[in-house]
Amino acid sequence: MSNTPAFAPDEPPEIQVHSHERYHSILKACANLPPVTTAVVHAVDLTTVQAVADAVKENLMKPILLGSEAVIKKIAADNKIDISGWEIIDTKSAHESAQKAVELAAAGKAEVIMKGSLHTDEVLSPVVSSTGGLRTSRRLSQSYVMDTAGYHKWLIVTDGVVNIAPDLMTKADIIRNACDVWRVLTDEDRLPKVAVLAAVEVVNPKMQATLDAAALSKMADRGQITGCLIDGPLAFDNAISKEAAAQKKITSEVAGDADILLAPEIESGNMMAKQLSFINKADAAGIIMGAKVPIILTSRADNLRSRLLSCAIAVLVTNAKKEGRIK
Repeated sequence: MSNTPAFAPDEPPEIQVHSHERYHSILKACANLPPVTTAVVHAVDLTTVQAVADAVKENLMKPILLGSEAVIKKIAADNKIDISGWEIIDTKSAHESAQKAVELAAAGKAEVIMKGSLHTDEVLSPVVSSTGGLRTSRRLSQSYVMDTAGYHKWLIVTDGVVNIAPDLMTKADIIRNACDVWRVLTDEDRLPKVAVLAAVEVVNPKMQATLDAAALSKMADRGQITGCLIDGPLAFDNAISKEAAAQKKITSEVAGDADILLAPEIESGNMMAKQLSFINKADAAGIIMGAKVPIILTSRADNLRSRLLSCAIAVLVTNAKKEGRIK
């Protein structure tokens, strides 16, 4: 019996080429900037220690490792990682590591905090504490910075990590934080375009996401949110595809050309970002904004480019804060 298919495909395969040019442009932008002093919270696993070593090699980071000194030194010795020039602060638990990192940042001894081998909420708990010294007037939020072959520019997906079910005013802060991240990625002389996502592109009073989207758009019109263009509600397809927007007869400066995608809640934001990372093979960085210092989020599943991109963005954010270009 023949294994020849019953029909031959008429179309050639589609090929996407990912040159990683945007990734390399960020590393190049950091080349003349000093490494940032980074408190690495609970650095007691190989993934974290290796990520720090990679960042140090690229001159992105001057690390302060927090965790069991004996465990950190054993990891380094077993894997032939030279940590002789790194500062280590011996701590007994993840909680103590996170608390000490916040103390270092509040005292100006650390410019960045980086998540190690602990849960995100354990890192953030002392950051958001009223006594920690790192809170600002903004809510904390996380931005996934994505560079994928399937899109023509940087794409920021937010918030897929911190805010579970953000209300209207929290969404406004999420937008402000993401816009600050966008500003360090590009030197373009224009406003970032924010698409407020929902399942549909029309206002439906039974769908809270559409009501929030309409309100956020009007808040931008009235100057309550500045420094960006906001439109919504927009479904994902017409937020990133001009063809889809045209088919729906949507007239918008944002539709089909969004820089920032604001998810309605944490699940959709998280799934959207991870789909781009694992199916579309995007270079992806994770950074939390809204505190006095940026917080780097890395995952055990991150590749080298993703880890370095997160660290490089933290360098750019820190420099932009010093220059007063962002809050």
